[in-house]
Amino acid sequence: MIPINKPQTDEAEVQAVLDVMRSGPLTNALGAGPKVLEFEKAFAEFTGTKHAVAVNTGTAALHSAVMAVGVKRDDEVILPSFTFVATAEAVALSGGRPVFVDIDPKTYNLSPEAVEKAITTKTKAILPVDLYGFSADMKPLREIADKHSLGLVEDAAQAHGATYAGKPAGSFADAACWSLYASKNMMAGEGGVITTNSDKIDETLRMIRTHGEKTKYASEMLGNNYRMLELQAAIANVQMTKLPSFVAKRRRNAEQLTKILQGNSKLVLPYETSDCQHSWYLYTARLIESTEAQRNKLLDDLKAKDIGAEAYYINPVNTMPFYRDNYKTQTLPETEKAAKQVFSLPIHPGVNEEEIKFIGKTTQSLL
Repeated sequence: MIPINKPQTDEAEVQAVLDVMRSGPLTNALGAGPKVLEFEKAFAEFTGTKHAVAVNTGTAALHSAVMAVGVKRDDEVILPSFTFVATAEAVALSGGRPVFVDIDPKTYNLSPEAVEKAITTKTKAILPVDLYGFSADMKPLREIADKHSLGLVEDAAQAHGATYAGKPAGSFADAACWSLYASKNMMAGEGGVITTNSDKIDETLRMIRTHGEKTKYASEMLGNNYRMLELQAAIANVQMTKLPSFVAKRRRNAEQLTKILQGNSKLVLPYETSDCQHSWYLYTARLIESTEAQRNKLLDDLKAKDIGAEAYYINPVNTMPFYRDNYKTQTLPETEKAAKQVFSLPIHPGVNEEEIKFIGKTTQSLL
């Protein structure tokens, strides 16, 4: 089976972990061990931001950032429902109320027009997602946020290496949140990081990740235990050196797959522009005018051919029991339609040229 994603590691990551195990420290009480500090510096440089704050998961990154822009109990945060549940979870954990709005059917990302219509006196922040690794339309969202004095937190969990308006993803947000989960463009097994150009948000994030402390045993605000282990940071530091080549290989695979699939009238292929470049976390196509059953049959047929195709996300967050029962949502027609028609194909760096040809030709033959 060619998996949808697979961590790319070698002896360098193994040696990095062994070095920490042998020499320590394994962690730091304030989350600022030497390997963590090294990673934060490298990631801030990669994303072109002033600060990077490392935490132990991508969900911790989201929760911390939502808290850091001031979301409190019953504040409303506008976000898409077509995303992984952690995006909404971060809002709920902060005491806020997720307000789900529809997506742009071309990019699958938050619709700025829908955001504008959803703003109320209770709105505190906007939380777009760079779905599949393609940046949300951040310029109009930045304008909306500034116009209404709202926080703008970008869920860039899948966007390592993406660009928007010629700048790295995350550049237009107050804070951008990245995941280092094992399937991502770079990984630490688990892990997350928040980037920001705000000194105030950076200071707040560093307190949130370690029980609200600036110094040990002296909490100044409500916080959590979101510290990144030195073991995680050791892996992340090695992966940072490989990230550009990982993204380049994903791009080559995506371009090759597009050449095979383009022109098929049954498919809409992934969208990007010259100044808004994909990270190619997932190569997501759409089966035009299909039913959910037809899309699911295609997935089953691909898997029968040992191609690990998947559909993300078949259950929009607003339809999940907890969110359906606690947060009333209007109909989201573009979200519902996309959830029934999209499917993703493997293009990770472990997929070779012959496998890409096999994936493309097999997909064509099944349509």
